[in-house]
Amino acid sequence: MAENMKYLRNFFIYNCLFALTFWNNIGLAMKNELFTSVPNNFLQDGLGKKNFSLLPSYTSNHQSEANFGWVVIENTTESLSLSEITKDNVQNLITLISNFRKGSRLQNLTLTNMSVYWEALIEVLQTVWHSSIEYFSITNLIQLGNVVSSRFDYSDTSMKALALNKVLVTDLYFSQDDIYNIFANMNIEALTIADSELIHMVCPSSDSPFRYVNFAKNDLTDLLFQNCDKLIQLETFILKRNKFESLSKVSFMTSRMKSLRYLDMSSNLLRNSGAEKRCQWTDSLSELDLSSNQLTESVFECLPVHISKLDLQNNQIASVPKGIVELQSLKELNLASNRLADLPGCRAFAGLEILNIERNLILTPSADFFESCPSVKELQAGQNPFKCSCELQDFLRLERRSGGKLSGWPEAYVCKYPEDLSGTQLKDFHLTELACNTTLLLVTALLLTLVLVAVVAFLCIYLDVPWYVRMLWQWTRTKRRAWHGCPEQREAVLQFHAFISYSERDSLWVKNELIPNLEKGEGCIQLCQHERNFIPGKSIVENIINCIEKSYKSIFVLSPNFVQSEWCHYELYFAHHKLFSENSDSLILILLEPIPPYVIPARYHKLKALMAKRTYLEWPKERSKRALFWANLRAAISINLSMPVEQNRTEV
Repeated sequence: MAENMKYLRNFFIYNCLFALTFWNNIGLAMKNELFTSVPNNFLQDGLGKKNFSLLPSYTSNHQSEANFGWVVIENTTESLSLSEITKDNVQNLITLISNFRKGSRLQNLTLTNMSVYWEALIEVLQTVWHSSIEYFSITNLIQLGNVVSSRFDYSDTSMKALALNKVLVTDLYFSQDDIYNIFANMNIEALTIADSELIHMVCPSSDSPFRYVNFAKNDLTDLLFQNCDKLIQLETFILKRNKFESLSKVSFMTSRMKSLRYLDMSSNLLRNSGAEKRCQWTDSLSELDLSSNQLTESVFECLPVHISKLDLQNNQIASVPKGIVELQSLKELNLASNRLADLPGCRAFAGLEILNIERNLILTPSADFFESCPSVKELQAGQNPFKCSCELQDFLRLERRSGGKLSGWPEAYVCKYPEDLSGTQLKDFHLTELACNTTLLLVTALLLTLVLVAVVAFLCIYLDVPWYVRMLWQWTRTKRRAWHGCPEQREAVLQFHAFISYSERDSLWVKNELIPNLEKGEGCIQLCQHERNFIPGKSIVENIINCIEKSYKSIFVLSPNFVQSEWCHYELYFAHHKLFSENSDSLILILLEPIPPYVIPARYHKLKALMAKRTYLEWPKERSKRALFWANLRAAISINLSMPVEQNRTEV
């Protein structure tokens, strides 16, 4: 059993060694066959680091000395990128390229920093044209010497695309057609001549297979391809950063390009005025880039009717005019970085789905945008100087109802005005409905005013304010009349010891008890009673005021009848006014009968206050106590009436 296992193990090892040796020999044979067409003397040291490179390395002394001055940037089976091509090594490059005939795997060739004569450049192009290379690019090309007329054989080529970037022609005196004709008639799909100070390009002499042309960053003008009908297969045309000025001439340039889909005219000097001829675009154009020009709102009068994507950012557009031609196919519109003050409507863009209106001058966007633009799926309106006020509330509600259609929310939507809210995101700006709804605010203010008026009216009625106002007016008028009518009586002179205020229902007690007891005997008291001392012809109010002012004290006979008398209330009011205006202790209260608190009307709050704070004399029911009552009352009103008022008060 052990011998059998040993035999099987040796057999397995031998088979593995045989398989490895076999596949190694096959790999070497394939490698030798692949590179039999590459001459040894064009190989550079160190290029064989990749097993399947185009330029395998050799280790002999003769091969290590081979150095033709260029730098290998990329070296793979399908791509080769070389730099530093000069007039000294360009023939070696031509010889190298000539070995890659059709059927070779090399498809991409890139040359950088190339400085050669015109004849050598044409020879390089001609050699590439008849090789397996499909995509050829030259960057930083300097043409040396003179440009001479050259014939070019376009037949039998694999080329699909040629790109020339940063080309410098040093010959100042040459026929431009010698250059332009060679490139204009190339039978390839894509041609790029960019950043090369190109000032013109001729129309191809026959129907061109160009599908992609890029002439960006040159000096081309409105004269390009006017009346040219040979670019019938052109689909993409890039002319950004040139010197085009007339939009109508650009439209005429495209009118015969029957297959044109995309046109880039950004960063030119384009403008459009009403005086120019009517624009005439090709019907096939679907994408147009007119950004970074000098266009105003008149540009909407010169647009292709079948356009689906339009870029007008960074122009001078202040509005979207009404009555323009409807662009039913327009799906995407970019109006960023213009001068728009509001969101445009979609009357002319019924099918619009994406609108970019960032970086304009919009303070308060219209809230009915999505209603007028039902097809819009995305609105980019950020980075505008929003004014956070009530007018913006509708737009905020629009955002909540839009279902995420507002792109960049909330970071790109920030208040600019007023200054105290600058930097606040719109989502954090809130105002109450009352503050922003004028109708609601007016209704609320009206209701509050009515409530306030009702409360004031209730308080006035409850506190009898009209009565006090009327009495104050009567008192003021009486004082004014006395002041102007009798100047000699301005200094008050006391004529009575006391003025008696009582209800007519208590007149029997006053006449039978109060007056007889105070006015009898020596040093009789002079009392002012309305029945005998009021002056006929004067108003009752004037008589009351005169009696109170000419009396040392005012005696109020209090009873339930007193609080029911209107005139008693007047007399109490004027006496109380004298109490505060002259700072005199002139009130004497006599409680003839107890007065329940609920009997006292609300307007008698002064009487309640006086009874709560001042000592009053209560009429005793027992006769034995009445002598003391009269003595106290006499003592309170006793005064020498022959002396001036101020002196009497001082003595007291």
